[in-house]
Amino acid sequence: MAASPASTVIEGRAFARVGVMGNPSDVYHGRAISIAIRNFHATVWLEESPQLRIEPYPGEEDVFGDVADLADSVRRQGYYGGSRLIKAAIKVFHDHCRERGLSLPARSFTARYRSTVPRQVGLAGSSAIIAAAFRALMAFFDVEIPRAIQPNLILSAERDELGITAGLMDRVAQVFEGLVFMDLSREMMEEKGHGSYEPLDPGLLPRLYVAHHPGPTKVSGRVHNDLRDRWERGDPEARETISRIADLALEGRAALMEGDHQTFSDLMDQNFDLRRRIMNISEWDLALVDAARNLGASGKLTGSGGAIIGTVESDAMMGELRQKLGALGAEVLEPVVA
Repeated sequence: MAASPASTVIEGRAFARVGVMGNPSDVYHGRAISIAIRNFHATVWLEESPQLRIEPYPGEEDVFGDVADLADSVRRQGYYGGSRLIKAAIKVFHDHCRERGLSLPARSFTARYRSTVPRQVGLAGSSAIIAAAFRALMAFFDVEIPRAIQPNLILSAERDELGITAGLMDRVAQVFEGLVFMDLSREMMEEKGHGSYEPLDPGLLPRLYVAHHPGPTKVSGRVHNDLRDRWERGDPEARETISRIADLALEGRAALMEGDHQTFSDLMDQNFDLRRRIMNISEWDLALVDAARNLGASGKLTGSGGAIIGTVESDAMMGELRQKLGALGAEVLEPVVA
């Protein structure tokens, strides 16, 4: 969040998120452990201008050579561009300031954005754009919003404005950065207006890998919709499984504090196995997790699908992961915690 001394350009940046443990219980007032990683990021620039304008990301313009060109664009990038995310961020920011009695100056800007976060593969690319926009908006209008409140607003932009089913995990990780343990119990949210967010030392983590699909796989809201219906109906299996997944995050925090990497790795595997009971997992994701486990690594989804995370014990194992998962079409990396 910095302004260049030679211009009025304001920059906001947010990193990709990786769900380490506890997801998807964060959508249901559970607990989670998550990291923000520097491997990918979204950036939003605001430059003062006579009218408010949002420039489309290159390739997102609704102009195509022909029908085949449009179809190829949708296959590569999906139907949803970043402009709607920027619009939702601006509206929620404006409404929040108005509700707090803050009168924003009559200033307009041109917004530009770029993102290196792979789309729709469970690395929270959408919320990264919104988080980056909020940072830029706060700097542009010189408004301070408490860190614990920012994730609520970022989630509101997606859930309330755009109808995307999501939880707080992504937004908490992207606001606080680093390694974060979060408790999102309903009682705490109602009492404080936000969850309990505990930054932890990233040095507590075991060595990790992330493997992701090179292109879009699915829209996360669609993945969660069936589980949301079951949850709201009080389905016992859904409720009990989500509760157990939330407990894994608490146990995972304890394992990290004790330096027990083997238990932490086992808990990651349990997280995936429990999720598999109540949510459909794509054949590609299943193949990735199976291949990783066959090599001695753990494996679980980072988000809604399209990427997995797990522990790795050595350079040799990392090399095998790159080879085996790469043969399945995945891109494998070591996450750099922001």
